[in-house]
Amino acid sequence: MNSRIIGLVAGGLIAGGLLAYIAVSGTGPSSVPAGTVVTGKPLVGGPFALTDQTGKRVTDKDFLGKYMLVFFGFTNCPDICPSGLQVMSAALDKLGAKAADVVPIFITLDAARDTPEKLATYLKSFHPRLVGLTGSAEEVAAAAKTYRVYYQKVTDDKTPDSYSYDHSAIFYLMGKDGVFMSPLPHTTNVDELVSALGAALP
Repeated sequence: MNSRIIGLVAGGLIAGGLLAYIAVSGTGPSSVPAGTVVTGKPLVGGPFALTDQTGKRVTDKDFLGKYMLVFFGFTNCPDICPSGLQVMSAALDKLGAKAADVVPIFITLDAARDTPEKLATYLKSFHPRLVGLTGSAEEVAAAAKTYRVYYQKVTDDKTPDSYSYDHSAIFYLMGKDGVFMSPLPHTTNVDELVSALGAALP
């Protein structure tokens, strides 16, 4: 079994474990799909200090008073990340006026390549309100750790400068107080995401 397959299995187990842990706990928006409703306060989310696509330094405190819909990935991701961002974008448009209370956030896992400028160019293909966040490798690792995100760099021995990342893919809904509310798997479709957000927002 090669490292990429091992990484994908590990990422799936971590993501599945997070969803299963939360499902067993039991409360949260009733429309969250596949039994991922939340009760209690799992240790997901927390302080971070990163740089947005305009070059501005931001922390988690800058988003207090708004709901955060957080997704981790990287701009060279071939499929899961762009499809996830497309779902986020379409859901925000479909949500209508309620979407004004939600800040969609894309946090890169590729600190080396995903500069603020690259994030700004990349996010233009999705939603105008999307916030892209990057930072040093240490800052990105710290943010990923607070959200329990699995990621692993995958290199090709023949072309070491060309690399990718295996990573877990979950939408994290955070409350206005910055407290974790609910996870949704990246397989969530637009209508399911709209329903989950609509149920969570007043």
